[in-house]
Amino acid sequence: MHLIHEIILVDDYSDNLDDCRLLGKLPKVKCLRNDQREVGQTLLGESVTFLDSHCEVNKDWLPPLLQRIKEDPTRMVSPVIDIINLDTFAYIAASSDLRGVYISNGKQLSMEQKSKRSDPTEPIRTPVIAGGLFVINKSWFNHLGKYDSAMDIWGGENFEISFRVWMCGGSLEIIPCSRVGHVFRKKHPYSFPEGNANTYIKNTKRTAEVWMDEFKNHYYAARPAAQGRPYGDIQKRLLLRKNLQCRPFKWYLENVYPELKIPAVSLSKSGIIRQRQRCIESQKTEGQDSPSLNLVPCSGLKGDSSRSQEWIYTQVQQILQGALCMSVHTLFPGTEVVLLPCKEGDGKQVDLFIFNG
Repeated sequence: MHLIHEIILVDDYSDNLDDCRLLGKLPKVKCLRNDQREVGQTLLGESVTFLDSHCEVNKDWLPPLLQRIKEDPTRMVSPVIDIINLDTFAYIAASSDLRGVYISNGKQLSMEQKSKRSDPTEPIRTPVIAGGLFVINKSWFNHLGKYDSAMDIWGGENFEISFRVWMCGGSLEIIPCSRVGHVFRKKHPYSFPEGNANTYIKNTKRTAEVWMDEFKNHYYAARPAAQGRPYGDIQKRLLLRKNLQCRPFKWYLENVYPELKIPAVSLSKSGIIRQRQRCIESQKTEGQDSPSLNLVPCSGLKGDSSRSQEWIYTQVQQILQGALCMSVHTLFPGTEVVLLPCKEGDGKQVDLFIFNG
């Protein structure tokens, strides 16, 4: 406890008013109840440690984490996350060869990566870290813009903060000598006013729009339901990225996660398809399986209202929006152009148009 200045329990507008009153009586514990769900802002120590409430720390878990950020304040470090059984609370050790990548259970280090590790206690460089279980220098955390406060409740914060740390001059590590147990629950114990799926889409869409540059189109291809969904104002986050002089997402892919296989279809250009002041737009009405194509007044590229007018022209000459490609049922002249699921090598989705300039 001598390393801990204070323990702040954040009650993000829960339904139980008694928890704060009882827990606030413990040594070094301060309980904050927010009027809305938001990250706590009152931090006094030199570093800040974020832990989910359903965690149990192991023996000597904190010193290895603090040592790494003392050596380099731009590091953001995480313990190995062990499993606590939801029903029995049995503590199950996880492999220390895991990296926190794009699947929740992590990904094993490759044989090549293992062979380069002469010491099993060496920190593991990781592309993505858990969004609510890490230690970071407080000044560095503030400099980077803390959490994205416009995200809602849960989901996507791990991608957003991981991309931001790497692209804006920091690094992420998992520290094998530090272990913390985590209860992986079967369902969320709190409510999602807009629904779980909609909230997750909003948060991840914010991440894609701010940080993934041209590669955001892979996100929309993987999650076509995100097309046209609101994601709030991102101007402050875009300005933050500009002011921090962060690197492009392509740099992240090439230098931080080079083993990630990018889908074979390379996305070459994006934009609107315009005839004077009218643009091609996808429009979906109730009862339609796929959106129809219409020529409507151009709305520009300023937010959700224009997403249905933005198209991708790939290097294999497909024109797509999300997972749907402009297609024809036959190759006869004058055949109506429709939107159908993209298929690699489909001649009815290729060479539909000739672009000038």
